[in-house]
Amino acid sequence: MLSFSHYKIIAIGKVKKPWVEKGIEMYLKRLPGLKVVEIKDSSQAKEEYAIKELTKKKATLVTLNENGQSFTSKELSEKLLDCQNHNITFAIGGPNGFSSSFNVSASWQLSLSPLTFPHEIARLLLLEQLYRAKTISQGGPYHKE
Repeated sequence: MLSFSHYKIIAIGKVKKPWVEKGIEMYLKRLPGLKVVEIKDSSQAKEEYAIKELTKKKATLVTLNENGQSFTSKELSEKLLDCQNHNITFAIGGPNGFSSSFNVSASWQLSLSPLTFPHEIARLLLLEQLYRAKTISQGGPYHKE
């Protein structure tokens, strides 16, 4: 079963849309232990530096971008189970995303879709997929095959 006490999401920018904020709050209640840290919009270099500073030295850094690895929900659940004993930090970029060198420096890159989403939507989608991964690992009814 997945536990999220070793997981963190670092996201650039604040959530401004109330309906997105409500969805994020709902999933965070369902994922106890998961931490979300917001970083103020800035230059790409400053955002990347701040993420590096907030990421534990032995953490697995996962950047979200459209060129990252795509998974089915079940595959993502399995990947997270394989990484279960690691500190995992998911990083969601701002309007300019991350530099290619920052993405390459990550332990792995995750694509939620080949489409590009605003950071608020990406955060909500990531939380939903983490919750889905948790229910898959528990054999719960949330995920239908």
